[in-house]
Amino acid sequence: MGREKCTVSLGVAALSRHHLTLSWDASAQAHRVTDAGSKHGTFVNGTRLDAPALLSPQDVLRAADVVFVYERGGSESAETPSLPGASEASHKLRAEVAHAAPDAAPVLIIGATGVGKESVASEVHRLSGRKGPFLAVNCAALAPQLAESQLFGHVKGAFTGADAAGQGLFRAANGGTLFLDEIGELSAELQPKLLRALQQREVLPVGATAPVKIDVRVVAATNRDLAKEVEAGTFRRDLHARLALWEVRVPSLADRRADIVGWIERLRARWEAERGSKLLPLQLEAEAVEAILLAPLSDNLRALDRLVHHLGARKEPVSADELPTWLTANAPSAPDSASEPDQDKGPKARRPSPSKEELMAALEKLGSVRATAKHFDRDRRQIYRWIEAYEIDWSDDDAGE
Repeated sequence: MGREKCTVSLGVAALSRHHLTLSWDASAQAHRVTDAGSKHGTFVNGTRLDAPALLSPQDVLRAADVVFVYERGGSESAETPSLPGASEASHKLRAEVAHAAPDAAPVLIIGATGVGKESVASEVHRLSGRKGPFLAVNCAALAPQLAESQLFGHVKGAFTGADAAGQGLFRAANGGTLFLDEIGELSAELQPKLLRALQQREVLPVGATAPVKIDVRVVAATNRDLAKEVEAGTFRRDLHARLALWEVRVPSLADRRADIVGWIERLRARWEAERGSKLLPLQLEAEAVEAILLAPLSDNLRALDRLVHHLGARKEPVSADELPTWLTANAPSAPDSASEPDQDKGPKARRPSPSKEELMAALEKLGSVRATAKHFDRDRRQIYRWIEAYEIDWSDDDAGE
């Protein structure tokens, strides 16, 4: 988007002819959104706009039945099955992967739970051109007594029950890529052995007296801060340095909101395929889309997969009120109107979401949902969501207003 005043035309009946205006504020180096006196209003992050407001990346705008995610940038890259997404963050992620993939050095993938780190590793392998297999192992699932054998193999008779030799994952992935997920869970005993495999390109099977040469690209992943673990002495500094010759950070869904609806469609298609059915596309009302985009989604893609399973074979449009309470219970709630923050005082700080005990105490003390909403600086609908999520037995006259 350019830095001049911008008008966008969309064929949506509920939109006013001149619904909103985006203009560039040179002093703030940001775009400003202004409602143009529209009939249905303009909403920023769930709050009705009553004065011009500056926009930040990932802000969610709703104008009538149209929902936008505001982004700035101009990166371009082709979507792939492993790494889809039209957001600026997804474009940059694909560019990083494409840059690292052709090299044979290890790659460390960093990202929160559920962001799709294995898909990134799979794309690294695909773009590397390596002809061998892509094998994945979760380091947290390696059996402590057998972990060394599982990784590096063993000779016959190396330990009780070793009736035959085992090649191990490194040799099984020869010529290809070995993905070590949750590398931060690797035991202290195995860390120096993994370092040797990376440096010397060879493994020593359990019970063997001579090492075996290997040709394996190692890609590791973690949701931990390995640099902090190095300083704490729980992860080897030299191993961390070796694994992170290439480092790729996978953004959370909160940093690529423009991709969320597309992911819901893909997960829904998979849900259908697993059940051998073909359904109509999932229909979400605009306020429901807005609520999903603004939900915490701390489990990222796993949260969306759970949402798809919750909605199941729904044929009617889904409203915001029909979304599961676990999705929206801890979503940040906005004040009654959106406008520019006070330049002197800054934005008002919000109280954190209360515990069940704190919510019950406030309800009992204040006597109504209306007063409790004011106490926590939240909309009354949010208080009702908390009441339902915490399974609190409560009712008052507010519900009928």
